[in-house]
Amino acid sequence: MATSTSPLSLTPEKIAAVPTEVIWRLSVDQYHAMLRAGILTEDDPVEMLEGWLVTKMPRNPQHRVVTQLTREALARLLPGGWYVDAQEPITTVDSEPEPDVTVVRGERRQYLDRHPGPQDVALVVEVADSSLQKDRSSKKRIYAAAGIREYWIVNLIEGQFEVYTEPSGPSEQPDYRQHRKYGPSDTVPVIIDGHEVGRLAVQALLP
Repeated sequence: MATSTSPLSLTPEKIAAVPTEVIWRLSVDQYHAMLRAGILTEDDPVEMLEGWLVTKMPRNPQHRVVTQLTREALARLLPGGWYVDAQEPITTVDSEPEPDVTVVRGERRQYLDRHPGPQDVALVVEVADSSLQKDRSSKKRIYAAAGIREYWIVNLIEGQFEVYTEPSGPSEQPDYRQHRKYGPSDTVPVIIDGHEVGRLAVQALLP
């Protein structure tokens, strides 16, 4: 009969401990070099956050559907000169996150030789279930430091949208100065380049 092994019974050699020594952090250029060399591929489930390679959370069906609904709803509202990306990289000074949804300036062919940067982005959206803690901490810190004007978390756990505005930019503790929550009965304003272009009904985008 098969038996299970408690983690407490494993020998030290079998446990991948978190190192206590200083670990080498990557620059964005080094990360790109690893991709070009094939050391990392697009199929590897990692993204670069604040100089670290971080495992991306698996996406369940609810996450996938809400991401698609949000992307489609935003695309219907955008004025000319903007488009919507989904789960594609944006490049900041020390990170290359892959937001679930991004509103990007221009048209796709402008970015054949680089990913969009903060200056090209009006809005980033993360759809959060198991990733909620990361989206409220490191992801928010990265987007605030980069000066991305608006950051949404579609919080599937609590059934609400969290909207963060007025980024601090680079600072000792980057953050957004304004934070507002929108429940199922609310509509969220979509602000592009300082102008409201429409509103999204929260209930229509939640599972």
